[in-house]
Amino acid sequence: QVHLVESGGALVQPGGSLRLSCAASGSIFSILVMGWYRQAPGKQRELVASIIAGGTTGYTDSVKGRFTISRDNSQNTVYLQMNSLRPEDTAVYFCTMTHRSQSGMTSQYWGQGTQVTVSS
Repeated sequence: QVHLVESGGALVQPGGSLRLSCAASGSIFSILVMGWYRQAPGKQRELVASIIAGGTTGYTDSVKGRFTISRDNSQNTVYLQMNSLRPEDTAVYFCTMTHRSQSGMTSQYWGQGTQVTVSS
């Protein structure tokens, strides 16, 4: 079993910055993809950013140039640096990981979510 624990969510003013962290623990064999989703009230969960094992990253258009995803493979941790935050970035942010076990089974895991609120 794999567990993901997020941290770093907070209340921040527009234009401010936050850094989210997500640490994976448990029976980790091979991490294929790590990423961040977010879900605002009344909206569907959307993919914000992702990073694959080779380091290639991807972002939804609304955060390009403002958010940066990175990972520390030695710590099985993924980060989301969020700059120039806007009120529309307000949401619960969820960490996710696609993992392949030693037997070859691929599974997706989710963290519990961390609240980001951008407001003056």
